[in-house]
Formats: sequence, structure tokens, C-alpha cells
Amino acid sequence: MANARLYQLDHCSYRCGFHLVWIPKYRGKTMADKFIKAELLRIFKQICKWKGLQFYAQHIGDDHVHLYVGIPPKYSVAYIVGILKGKSSFWLKKKSKKIPQGSFWGRGYYASTVGLDEIMIKRYVENQQHHQVEMPKLPM
Repeated sequence: MANARLYQLDHCSYRCGFHLVWIPKYRGKTMADKFIKAELLRIFKQICKWKGLQFYAQHIGDDHVHLYVGIPPKYSVAYIVGILKGKSSFWLKKKSKKIPQGSFWGRGYYASTVGLDEIMIKRYVENQQHHQVEMPKLPM
């Protein structure tokens, strides 16, 4: 592994990498604005620093978010995703009037552990814009 550093808490050593993906509640291109993308990136990095997470890679698309983070074993994945989604939604609504009231993020998320295929996952997350294909729209 390229970055195979072990992290430590008081009574354990760990390397727990997770690939996380989630979408906004209304799947349209709600995050197409560069300001919103930059603000989300800043918020995610700030939350990771606050909670002691390792921030490895990210891609904030127009209609979804990919994060590759290291989560200490003292936190569950569900707790961290809840913090990332909840705090980012709250702070984004304070900064931008374009975001409608109510929940910004959809209910679910995707989480996968990252082990030996770390380099492949990191490349995939960082190069997401090349994987996106514009779907043809049906005539109304």
C-alpha cells in the first residue's frame, strides 16, 4: 500500500479506510455551483479535523459526493456519515440562500471498506468526473 501508515489510539493501532458515497435529497444538479462545491470541501475537511478522521480523497459531483476517509474504530460509520451529512447541510444552508429549507441530503449512503485496493479506489474517487456520462433526456 502506498500510504500504509498505522494510526493509534490509547489501546489500539488501526487503518480503517472507507469509501463513502451519498446524494442530495432531490437528485438534480443541486451542487453544480462552484461556491457550493468549495464550501462542501471546506466543511468536510473541517469535520474530519474536528473528529480526528484521515481525509484521503474526495469528489463532489453535481449530484453526488464521494469521500475516501479513515475512520478511527471508536466511531461507527453510520455516526460519521450522520455528522458529515448533518453538519454540512446545516452550514451550507447558513452560507447560501440557494439551498431550500428542509433536509439537503438523501436518506441513505453507500459505504465500503478500502483495503488492498486502496490505490484503485483513490484513483476512482479522484477521477469521478471522467466516469460520469450525461444521460439522454426523453422528449416531453
